[in-house]
Amino acid sequence: MASLDAKVYAASVDDVEKASEIASNLSYPVGHGITRADADKLGSWWEDRRSIIQPSEFIVGADGKVILSTYSSGPIGRMLATDAVKMINMYESRK
Repeated sequence: MASLDAKVYAASVDDVEKASEIASNLSYPVGHGITRADADKLGSWWEDRRSIIQPSEFIVGADGKVILSTYSSGPIGRMLATDAVKMINMYESRK
C-alpha cells in the first residue's frame, strides 16, 4: 500500500495484550477494545452471542470522507488487499 500512499488500520474487541500479539505479525497497527457503542457509530453488525464486531471496512479519501465501505453480518465478506488497491487506483485515475 506504500506505493499508493495509503495506510491500513485495524481494530478489534480484544484487549490491548491480545491486539498487540496479533499486531506483532502485521505491518499495520491494530486498535483494541472496540465496543458495541463503537460498532453502532460505524453502522457495523455486532454479534451479541460472542460480543464481537463483524467485518466493517472502509476506504477513506485524503479529505477524510468514506469513498467505499463493506459490511458483513458474518465472517465472509472481507475486502481483499488486491481489491482495495484496484479501487484506490480507480478513484485516483478519475481525479
